[in-house]
Amino acid sequence: MYEYYYNDIPGQGLCRNNLIYTSLVNSNLTKFVQWYYNDGEYHRGQNQVVDSNLMDEKFKREVKYLQLMGIHYPDLVPEFKLDVENKKIYLEIDGKDFWNRAGCLIENYNTVLNDWQDQMIEIIKAHKSLGLHKYSMHPSSYFIVEGKLKSINYFFTYHKDEHWVSIADVESHIYSTRQDQMRKYLENLGIEWNKPQPWEIMDKLCWNSFRNNYPEDFIEKVLNV
Repeated sequence: MYEYYYNDIPGQGLCRNNLIYTSLVNSNLTKFVQWYYNDGEYHRGQNQVVDSNLMDEKFKREVKYLQLMGIHYPDLVPEFKLDVENKKIYLEIDGKDFWNRAGCLIENYNTVLNDWQDQMIEIIKAHKSLGLHKYSMHPSSYFIVEGKLKSINYFFTYHKDEHWVSIADVESHIYSTRQDQMRKYLENLGIEWNKPQPWEIMDKLCWNSFRNNYPEDFIEKVLNV
């Protein structure tokens, strides 16, 4: 039996775990389901990806790059099974995601996993080795299984040989609060909202926008990977 899976954010309470798919989990927290379906009850009327073609495209990206990681770096992603007909991905987990284990607080990250920075950088380097540019990098995009970080959320991932996109092209699946953070760095990075940008510039914008979610020293390390 599966139920909705939420972030439990201090001062906000239960919030949806993802703005694209519907997050489900079994009762003993051993299976997490990415259900690429626009469930109005789960998203509480704040559905952002309402176009069925876009939802299908996001599901295909998730499957494609999760499988690629599973082939080349199986230790860095959860074990998984696909239900393509119902657009569901079943991930083997062991408890809540990294961010929720930390109470959604940066100061608790080291307590949850003392070498999380090294492990996360290892995952980022693996993406780079495969030519991947992944932009869903929120700390809730990782589970911990037997002391190892497992990366998920590949729906917002592009290969280096794909055509560039603009922020406007993808803003439907970026939280409004994340967009606010991104706008702070546009001028410094020479980015125009409606103009396609090189992936490397998008990488810098992405990580700068996550400065409220990670320690400063970690952001600086990642920007130099």
